[in-house]
Amino acid sequence: MEYRALGRTGIRVSSLCFGTMSFGDAADEAASRLMYAQCREAGINTFDCANVYAAGRSEEILGRLVAGDRDDVVLTTKVGFPTGDGPNDSGLSARHIAVSIEASLRRLDTDRVEVLFVHTVDPATPIETTLRSLDRLVREGKVLALGVSNWAAWQIVRALGVSACEGLASFAVAQPMYNLVKRQAEVEILPMCQALGLGVLTYSPLGGGLLSGKYARSERPETGRLVENSMYAARYGEAAHYVVAEEFRTLAQESGVAPATLAVAWVAHHPAVTAPIIGARNPDQLKESLAAVRVSLSQDLYERVCRLSSTPPPATDRTEERDGVQYKGSKERYK
Repeated sequence: MEYRALGRTGIRVSSLCFGTMSFGDAADEAASRLMYAQCREAGINTFDCANVYAAGRSEEILGRLVAGDRDDVVLTTKVGFPTGDGPNDSGLSARHIAVSIEASLRRLDTDRVEVLFVHTVDPATPIETTLRSLDRLVREGKVLALGVSNWAAWQIVRALGVSACEGLASFAVAQPMYNLVKRQAEVEILPMCQALGLGVLTYSPLGGGLLSGKYARSERPETGRLVENSMYAARYGEAAHYVVAEEFRTLAQESGVAPATLAVAWVAHHPAVTAPIIGARNPDQLKESLAAVRVSLSQDLYERVCRLSSTPPPATDRTEERDGVQYKGSKERYK
């Protein structure tokens, strides 16, 4: 396992991060314990969680699992999504952030988390209020670094500007969705992170299981996240996604690599990505994702995988620049 700098935080993380969303949900505590042990044996030191995963049970189980080697692991959690039905039980207000971090630390049975991610945008709360609240947590030592997930690049840059102007702790890590059928992060988020030195932990490298080799145009397993979870079914519901999944499976088989392994390795190959976040429901599923660290992806294979899905358009409408068309002479004019 390789260990990499997480942006400019000074924290070093394994080149794969394990996402614990299944803990206490699809995986009971016994299965969670087995997967945690698998990860530690493979060299993973970074575990991603959230206060809303399994209504808090994921944090509780993770806290028990890391109790014996807390100082050897890197923990992340999140704040922002609803944790109850009350009027103050969601968002990025000072109150909800304060209540949420105390509850997370209690469930994780720790005095700090290495990274706290804001999990969503909160248009009802001024960004200055959110950033001051997060800065307070850093100053108190309850959070060592700040992260942002599910924000657009312009929103992140705006927050970085506010933090710089007000002398506040700033976002140092981004957690965007990124996989072969969800490539929007390539347009602005990943280049922004490279330019500004942000660490990047990407989520959903398998597209909710779409790229695991179990799905094709006319093939659907009877169980799985895309079958059982309406949010994931909608996120990956386009017919074109299943065409990509089928062609990807064929390419993986031709290359002698398990589809799940290749999907994770493809994400990890992007130069902006510090570590993909892998997940699983059971130890058998986890094996194929862990195997990605042993795959040395050639540039040819990487580009063949890229061609299976549409490259997102550039951030401007100057598509000729993406296609390598150059300004050639005086008869042509810049517009």
